[in-house]
Amino acid sequence: MKTEKIILFLTLFLLVSAPIGTNAQVISSLNEQNTKIAKQEKPMPKKQTQFSAQGATKVSIDTTTIYYAYLDSAQNCIDEKNWSKAEDFIRKSIKSEPGNPNNSLLISNLATIQRYQGKLEDAIKNYTLAIDMTPNAITLLNNRASLYIEANQVDNAMSDYKKIIAIEPDNEEARYNIGMIYLEKNDFKEAERQFDEILRYHPNSLLSNEGKAFLCKATGNYAKAASHFSEVIKASPSVTLLANRADCYLMTNKLSEAADDINSAIQITPDDGYLYLLRAKLKKMRYENDESKKDIQLAIDHGVDPKLAKEMLK
Repeated sequence: MKTEKIILFLTLFLLVSAPIGTNAQVISSLNEQNTKIAKQEKPMPKKQTQFSAQGATKVSIDTTTIYYAYLDSAQNCIDEKNWSKAEDFIRKSIKSEPGNPNNSLLISNLATIQRYQGKLEDAIKNYTLAIDMTPNAITLLNNRASLYIEANQVDNAMSDYKKIIAIEPDNEEARYNIGMIYLEKNDFKEAERQFDEILRYHPNSLLSNEGKAFLCKATGNYAKAASHFSEVIKASPSVTLLANRADCYLMTNKLSEAADDINSAIQITPDDGYLYLLRAKLKKMRYENDESKKDIQLAIDHGVDPKLAKEMLK
């Protein structure tokens, strides 16, 4: 059992460490005052796959060494979510065998643990070190790119995503994320080119549909955006997609459809203040001004910036 646990750490540890912030998404404005319905405004990888050991060097494993004893202890700490001790044991393992070819993966694991602790700059340095050791490891590049987004280093993230598609041109997620970054920069032509390129490799891609939905919304084509959102929601509904489709329905005066989406989203995440802000807009459009004000207060109570919320009163 002990040997199996150690091997699990080497091959699957990154699977238990889902990237922070991967559910964030670029959201275009609720109205001309650029009211946001997402908690994070930067483009971030929404569809990133789980971490894995992709790109790590495969070696025969001798589990009798101190190297793996430290890893076993690290795994125990990870199971307990004791990140600081896990970090210490991984450092000890690497120090015990600095030439071990598994160290690229361990350094990446170390970066992930540091990320959980909010040590973003340390995490970036260690992802970079791991990538220097295995420069074509797509998972490591993807991990660092999403961390760059979290650290508001969007240009560096773009560079990593472009490296990924240079290695793997049909990488759907990297192209999606490049497109979303272009969308954030208002480079709509390049964004569309990336979403179209996804279709060249993946004709039935939901990510391409999703990207085009946000693109259409950003350019004011709300009816077409709603159609794209609907295609994705059929297969993979989420609060973000429902909220964005609701916004498109509001912009096209489909109030009943908007209400359905807003209510569905609130049932899933009742603590999301931005959904109440969206519902306040709906009620205002229905001339239910008192109810709209109540929802604005609910939005503030659930963490929405009061200045942003009060824009809805105008």
